Amino acid sequence: MNLPNTIAALIKAQDNFDSHAYANCFSETAHVIDEGITYHGRAEIQRWIQKANDEFKTVIKPLQYVEAEEILKAEISGNFEGSPAVLTYHFELIDGVIQSLKITG
Repeated sequence: MNLPNTIAALIKAQDNFDSHAYANCFSETAHVIDEGITYHGRAEIQRWIQKANDEFKTVIKPLQYVEAEEILKAEISGNFEGSPAVLTYHFELIDGVIQSLKITG
């Protein structure tokens, strides 16, 4: 699957549980919406993903990417009830970094 470099880097960072590298895929002013909660800015995104990594050890397997809509369907698995699950990642990329990400089930 041919993914934009930033999304490929995000997946690699997640699979390595590297919250610093994960957060660096985002702009300083980016936001993430996950489970109805919004995280603002790179530092808050890093804290959110580090906590999730510590608790769930989630890895991502890309299933489909729609470039025109910047949407990734992926199977996630880890230490959580209902694993594995398929989620949809709605990206907004600007100048090679993620400006926004909304994760839906």
